Amino acid sequence: MAMAVAQHRVSTSGSSSINKHLDASGKYVRYTAEQVEALERVYAECPKPSSLRRQQLIRECPILSNIEPKQIKVWFQNRRCREKQRKESSRLQTVNRKLSAMNKLLMEENDRLQKQVSQLVCENGYMRQQLHTVNASATDASCDSVVTTPQHSLRDPNNPAGLLSIAEETLAEFLSKATGTAVDWVQMPGMKPGPDSVGIFAISQSCSGVAARACGLVSLEPTKIAEILKDRPSWLRDCRNLEVFTMFPAGSGGTIELVYTQMFAPTTLAPARDFWTLRYTTTLENGSFVVCERSLSGSGAGPSTAAAAQFVRAEVLPSGYLIRPCEGGGSIIHIVDHLNLEAWNVPEVLRPLYESSKVIAQKMTIAALRYVKQIAQERSGEVVYSMGRQPAVLRTFSQRLSRGFNDAINGFNDDGWSIMNCDGNEDVIIAINSSKSFSCTSNPNNALPFVGGVLCAKASMLLQNVPPAVLVRFLREHRSEWADFNVDAYTAASLKAGTYAYPGMRPTRFTGSQIIMPLGHTIEHEEILEVIRLEGHSLVQEDAFVSRDIHLLQICSGIDENAVGACSELVFAPIDEMFPDDAPVIPSGFRIIPLESKPSDTKDSLTTNRTLDLTSSLEVGPATNHSSGDVPSSQNSRSVLTIAFQFPFDSSLQDNVATMARQYVRSVISSVQRVAMAISPSGLSTAVGPKLSPGSPEALTLAQWIYQSYSYHIGAELLRSESLGSDSILKNLWQHQDAILCCSLKSLPVFIFANQAGLDMLETTLVSLQDITLDKIFDEPGRKALCSDFAKLMQQGYAYFPAGICMSTMGRHVSYEQAVAWKVLEADESTVHCLAFSFVNWSFV
Repeated sequence: MAMAVAQHRVSTSGSSSINKHLDASGKYVRYTAEQVEALERVYAECPKPSSLRRQQLIRECPILSNIEPKQIKVWFQNRRCREKQRKESSRLQTVNRKLSAMNKLLMEENDRLQKQVSQLVCENGYMRQQLHTVNASATDASCDSVVTTPQHSLRDPNNPAGLLSIAEETLAEFLSKATGTAVDWVQMPGMKPGPDSVGIFAISQSCSGVAARACGLVSLEPTKIAEILKDRPSWLRDCRNLEVFTMFPAGSGGTIELVYTQMFAPTTLAPARDFWTLRYTTTLENGSFVVCERSLSGSGAGPSTAAAAQFVRAEVLPSGYLIRPCEGGGSIIHIVDHLNLEAWNVPEVLRPLYESSKVIAQKMTIAALRYVKQIAQERSGEVVYSMGRQPAVLRTFSQRLSRGFNDAINGFNDDGWSIMNCDGNEDVIIAINSSKSFSCTSNPNNALPFVGGVLCAKASMLLQNVPPAVLVRFLREHRSEWADFNVDAYTAASLKAGTYAYPGMRPTRFTGSQIIMPLGHTIEHEEILEVIRLEGHSLVQEDAFVSRDIHLLQICSGIDENAVGACSELVFAPIDEMFPDDAPVIPSGFRIIPLESKPSDTKDSLTTNRTLDLTSSLEVGPATNHSSGDVPSSQNSRSVLTIAFQFPFDSSLQDNVATMARQYVRSVISSVQRVAMAISPSGLSTAVGPKLSPGSPEALTLAQWIYQSYSYHIGAELLRSESLGSDSILKNLWQHQDAILCCSLKSLPVFIFANQAGLDMLETTLVSLQDITLDKIFDEPGRKALCSDFAKLMQQGYAYFPAGICMSTMGRHVSYEQAVAWKVLEADESTVHCLAFSFVNWSFV
């Protein structure tokens, strides 16, 4: 067969249009043009060789009656080979065009890197020369004046001419970042370019604000790519709203737009951001398409002040998209995101989220390129989804789940959310939305007739040494470890019939069977959309044969430990088992955002392990002793966990549902903490409780000193248990209801120990306790009281402080009824080892 294909020839003889083809014996057989046309018709209708229909068509065609069946069979074989050759040739040509475009992109990137290296070498030589100059101080001052970024030249944004000048300046600055050396780009950690990579990614090494860059090849035309990327809410999950206030032409087919953008906050601990920007769309002389953007001055610009009251105005430095058409189809795209997110007004522990170029790359730059590639693959038919769903429908469901979860976390007033009255001692925030609408424009009949609205219970907490991917994967695969089936049944029943049966009125039992039915995933499997079926049975005899199964629509992202992602999420919502395309969703779930470790964490970890505190006495991971060169990398990892659960309610059951929601979220938090500590490589094994380490008696000694010094100075018992041994003292101290903390006697006192209540109050862990100094936890009146009574404390050995307010590491206020401080004496009762504090009846405000 291979020989027949290799020797195949087609020729034409004069006007008779005679075609020659090889037969089975290797001889040429001549077919007339009419015979070839007839054979082509038969092949087009029945390409499969074993088709009975083909044989029937051949018999019914008189012009083919004088050709032997073997010859016809060989003709069809040759025909199939020619078709395969054409397809393979076309495929190879497409691959070759893509490789040529990617090679061009890599050569351009290499040229840019060479320019950057040359620039760094020149700067290095200049700095060396200055260091050897006698007048170093004067040179440094002049150098500062040179490298200081010049302020943006004044332009009048109130007239088109001024805006055009700003737009042209923005274009020039953006192009210098996208293809030049205006920013010192370094390769994105964990994202190595290669044949399987989505693109080339880089982050800024040292510049004002945070910046990220990406470039890649996309199989879409430039105008389509620009249209997709300009519609930011469709692909950027953190974008709440984008509104174009003004648009006018700018010459050469370009347009200038004044845009107001609102972004969701990722946690409940910091306000959301908004932007007031100029967006310039134009075409360059070489045919490239450009969309660039920068912030305009004026904090009051955009919508009304009342609408923007819940936002912090951030800044977009020249950013945008450069899209160049490729020969043979497709485009090369360059993306630059450069922002100043005003990190000064967020809690210190969250600042890595606002000061990291890596986070911006993960959330915006990489997401943009992945989304465009996803659309390109869907259009080409490379992506296949199950259950007969169209990609656009499934993508819409993922966006609705993510947007609904972000809405619940942020709770904006203009969406109808308001904080429920509380007594100030709650750690779980309860918000109510009485105007929440779940009607669908495509089918208004599916609108849910909620009389009361939707209630949301949410909270955020700090996790230490817990891999976010591992925790989310556990929560996804072991739902029964943390979820209450009755609560899920209540929410599902409310969605189905608009009924508001209080959980427990029709008790059901979860069988433990959880069936995961995948619907689709993104191109790199960083996000999965699936339907979960929870099998349940009623505990009431008359309903024994009624199905109590619950169906959840769920998105899960960030479960690959080796992938580079902004966060790990598990977001779900109950749905009807029929799963209509316009089904209403009320999302709940978890978001875990990793925080970058401090540079000093690694070098201080050994000191932390050797500190005289409970860290050395509690079972820590598989091994408790580490040398200076064997400190586990996961030991210093931190992440923020945000939980939000939504519940439909009737106005008559508002208080009952609020109580249930608060208790349920607290139980979920407790379960997640147990799971987190169990899977932590260096966490406490809370399932068994704090275990004593035979090789580390220091914690036992410290507990004994704390207990005896309290009795010595105050004349009362700190622990009520009788005949306490050293082991039981440590256990009782660890489980004491009051927050007990110890700090060192230094010029800047640092905490060296806290019991479980103390860790909960500060919202920290034993490993990171030494990052906290004594002055950081008190407010101004508390610091004044401490200073005024410090002399008394050192003179008589103890002091009482009145009720006050202190601050957790997450920025939350903590109230306490009374605080007691005393000197912790060593065994000789003459040497002061540290100071101890006990906060009585503390609670979050």
